[in-house]
Amino acid sequence: MTSELQGKTAVVTGGSRGIGRAIAVKLASLGADIAILYVGDPNEAAESCRMIEELGVKVKSYICDVSKLENTQDSIKEVLEDFGTVDILINNAGITRDGLMLSMKESDYDAVLDINLKGAFNMTKSCYKTFMRKRSGKIVNITSVSGIMGNAGQTNYSSSKAGLIGLTKSVARELAARNVNCNAVAPGFIATDMTQEISKDNKLLSSTPMNRMGTAEDIANAVAFLVGPYSDYITGEVLKVDGGLAM
Repeated sequence: MTSELQGKTAVVTGGSRGIGRAIAVKLASLGADIAILYVGDPNEAAESCRMIEELGVKVKSYICDVSKLENTQDSIKEVLEDFGTVDILINNAGITRDGLMLSMKESDYDAVLDINLKGAFNMTKSCYKTFMRKRSGKIVNITSVSGIMGNAGQTNYSSSKAGLIGLTKSVARELAARNVNCNAVAPGFIATDMTQEISKDNKLLSSTPMNRMGTAEDIANAVAFLVGPYSDYITGEVLKVDGGLAM
């Protein structure tokens, strides 16, 4: 384990499994203490905490519905009480409710926007004053190449991820003078529970120049760069980790 992030506290939403877990474990391996925010299976959250504890850093999980501002504010208040501060915010929580627009339910559109986009707004708003007072911080939003290219059957998901790019750039401009960086990582096809039903002959997957899916660790490595010291003069950027799909 290296100490690149030693003394830092990172909040990772959706950190109980998949890409969020990989990010949390990666940042812990660099010395950061970790606060995991999640909804869902508490056993998965406990497993993430176990993996992180083995790396010798502090970790705690919190149940939080990021689509509700009151929930995010309460959770960040708890994190500040438990850890003392927040240095890094990773807005990773996300869902899909795919379907062609003609048959897509309004509730499915709203649910995806509420979690994927409004959730990042709520979390950032809840940490905003802490970052301003500290005059330092790193925010990374997990968007998607779907938000750059669009994707048939994902008008809700693509809209939320495109909106997240706009949110990233606006927050970057607002907080730059306070020495707070805000960037985004745009995964392509990554092997997770969310993508396990994608067939190998999927047109977009077959259009990936590297001709394979990426891993959750690929995303975690990109996030580690953006929250570490080597990215101090980078803000408002979208780093694609997609095997060349959206080049």
